[in-house]
Amino acid sequence: MKYTSFEIVQKAEKKVAEQFKIIDEIKEFNQEKVLDAFIKNQIGMQHFYTVSGYGHDDIGRDALDNLFADIFHSEKAMVRPHFVSGTHTLSCCLFGCLRYGDKLLSAAGSPYDTMEEVIGKRGNLKHSLIGHGISYDEVPLISTTGEVDFDALKNKVDNSVSMVLIQRSRGYSLRKSLNISTIKNIINIVKSKNPDCICFVDNCYGEFVEKLEPIDVGADLIAGSLIKNPGGGIVEAGGYVAGKDELVELVAASLTAPGIGRQGGAMFNQSRLIFQGIFMAPSIVAEALKGAVLASQVFQDIGFISTPKPLDIRTDLIQTINFGQKEPLIRFCKTIQQCSPIESYLTPVPDSVPGYDDYLIMAGGTFIEGSTIELSADGPVRPPFAVYMQGGLNYAHVKIALSRALDNLL
Repeated sequence: MKYTSFEIVQKAEKKVAEQFKIIDEIKEFNQEKVLDAFIKNQIGMQHFYTVSGYGHDDIGRDALDNLFADIFHSEKAMVRPHFVSGTHTLSCCLFGCLRYGDKLLSAAGSPYDTMEEVIGKRGNLKHSLIGHGISYDEVPLISTTGEVDFDALKNKVDNSVSMVLIQRSRGYSLRKSLNISTIKNIINIVKSKNPDCICFVDNCYGEFVEKLEPIDVGADLIAGSLIKNPGGGIVEAGGYVAGKDELVELVAASLTAPGIGRQGGAMFNQSRLIFQGIFMAPSIVAEALKGAVLASQVFQDIGFISTPKPLDIRTDLIQTINFGQKEPLIRFCKTIQQCSPIESYLTPVPDSVPGYDDYLIMAGGTFIEGSTIELSADGPVRPPFAVYMQGGLNYAHVKIALSRALDNLL
């Protein structure tokens, strides 16, 4: 019997009903955590106003930092619109905390494409960590499973390693994203081998997906983008850093200047949006997660390889669909663009993007440019021609887009 696209989506939705209940329970847990942080910090209208110029004595900015520190259970936090992207935020953490002669180790294979230039694996070496006298190594994933190689990690970590980078999300790879349990295991191994080593987690796409965050399981420093999960779909730009007091101060000096650190930087009237965004974030993340779970079930039902599987434990927003060929990848991205509220009339085409070696196709008619908490889909045009779908401000939008994508694919 041949089913319509709408019927395929409806049947998939019924199969994942129990997963939706789990997502809602996590949402409510995280929403209460965020609410309690607002109450504790006595956030008021006075915190929405920002100062100009140097940004000295901005009580709203200070309250934001304290709020994020409480939400992520860290000693200190820094939340700023001045971070231009997630990569910029991570770069400030690396350049701020590492010094000439230090060694950086990636715990889960090669990091995200744009981070390769920051590190110095490609691009202009003079601009990179390696160009600044910082050595780099990585722990390859287990080739047969794509899992973290804990035995190899034990062998790689010694007193020469200054920082271990733990990328929570998969990036443009087909490895599993790292759930909190895996991150805890990595940190425990690192600290058992070198207690002074900094465990730094790239938390992009992972905030509020699970009940615990990386600092809850021993991370020293985390960072992420405000146009992903913690911005709730309304924050216009920026990033955050949270962790140990001395490390956050080092990152602040890298973003601004030594001697200025967290004390300077006008907020450009963005404070209210950031407060509101982080309050909305647990619910927005849950909507996006439901869309990802539905997509996983839909594409599994029609015979594509899609990960994570519908019943897998989720630790980030990203859903990967392996098309195996170039044309269906492009067709899917075109449909997502056509189903976007903004610039639905445009047609995405593969092209070069700064920071990447391969051509990329990117679909995302978003209210905020590059916002991946909004429904978007992108991927490198290279084998296995996988698309990375993420975001969705509301579940209904994702459901509609999936139904129309099936019409075009089938």
